[in-house]
Amino acid sequence: MDKMLDIYELLKTYGTYIYTRDPIGDLVLMEDEIRELYKANVLDIKDYQMALLLIRQEATRLHIEAQQK
Repeated sequence: MDKMLDIYELLKTYGTYIYTRDPIGDLVLMEDEIRELYKANVLDIKDYQMALLLIRQEATRLHIEAQQK
């Protein structure tokens, strides 16, 4: 797992589709879903940590872009 698309694909395999037209809101929902999958012992610790890292990096990128506008 090395990009956001991988996280979208992972969530799709478990029947979770997230698109709210709000990129930050999508990231919050994705993080919640990833946490729930980990709590349910569906994800191993490595995938869980990598997914959270990618989501947080994307959130930071979006915040920086918003500030530059």
